[in-house]
Amino acid sequence: MPEWTKRFALDGKTAVVTGATKGIGIEACKVLADAGADIAAVGRDKDGLAEVKAAVESKGRRCVAIAADMATADGPERAAKDALTAFGAIDILVNNAGIALIDPLLEAKVADWDMTMAVNLRAPWLLAKALVPGMIQKRRGKIINISSQAGVVGLEAHGAYAASKGGLNMLTKVMCVEWAKHNIQINSVCPTVILTPMGEQVWGKPEKGDPMKAKIPAARFGKPVEVADMILYLASSASDLVNGQDILIDGGYTAV
Repeated sequence: MPEWTKRFALDGKTAVVTGATKGIGIEACKVLADAGADIAAVGRDKDGLAEVKAAVESKGRRCVAIAADMATADGPERAAKDALTAFGAIDILVNNAGIALIDPLLEAKVADWDMTMAVNLRAPWLLAKALVPGMIQKRRGKIINISSQAGVVGLEAHGAYAASKGGLNMLTKVMCVEWAKHNIQINSVCPTVILTPMGEQVWGKPEKGDPMKAKIPAARFGKPVEVADMILYLASSASDLVNGQDILIDGGYTAV
């Protein structure tokens, strides 16, 4: 095996991936399994969990499917407990579960705001809180928080979503400040529009999507595998000096 492939290999590692049944989540499970990791796939869709479990196991890796709701306070804690019971220790946490409830600020509902913060910001903290003690004990760990370019620049009608992702980016930095000394690397991935089911729902119509594409120098939206490949890099030893960063995958959107 060439030396460079060893730096990206995840043989013997275990990963928790939330929001694992669709889009970026299922693609991340497949890519991490290809690299050698066993997967704890977390989601609400039982049929989707069965699909991702089959996909991971077809690659010769173990997969435990965990049904949990990231909108609740006990969902993330129970998911972490089930993952630890299955694998004993977790090396990689991918906080991918997220929701986007889109409304102008003056029309946004309190319930939507609270739900967005619970899923997009509170759940990543609770999962990390449950899993990081084991990483500290082993003196290694990787946390990849899936954020958004909307957490870096303002976007109309995305008040709750943008605030939650901006908060996630800052949470990432505080995690780095507190846990880097334990050889744990924590980074945010901030994609532009990715053509997941959620991305299609918000941006799929040409009258909505075309003006956004016009602001992207690459003139296109992203694919889930392009985010999954960045997750692999951040989960591997190749990225051991990368910590506390907001990594944009935006086709140049924020360069303009």
